[in-house]
Amino acid sequence: MRPDGKAQVNFFSSAALLQELADTLAYPKFRTRIESAGSSVPVLVSSYSALTRLVSPRKVPRVVAADADDDHVIAAAIAARADLIVTGDRKHLLSLKHHRGVHIVSASEALGRLLG
Repeated sequence: MRPDGKAQVNFFSSAALLQELADTLAYPKFRTRIESAGSSVPVLVSSYSALTRLVSPRKVPRVVAADADDDHVIAAAIAARADLIVTGDRKHLLSLKHHRGVHIVSASEALGRLLG
């Protein structure tokens, strides 16, 4: 919370998460749409990266048995000392609800918390 009583929002990522984003956006179904919009995967990843604070997790705990990539999300949140992980991953992350004090919520729930 800021001194003026408003919520403070910071975005965090890690090298592993930025690489996963780049790999995902490079799939033909996304790359084609990105290029038709006049952009590129490197430009989008760079723009996203500029909005985040990069963290370097010391270790990546095994938490999400069905998807090791999601463990990197949790590791980054722990390294950032985040309050929330905001995700649309209903299959793996949202079903956890929380891990080590970090609440895992949907975008609509995060907005509800911010807007009070």
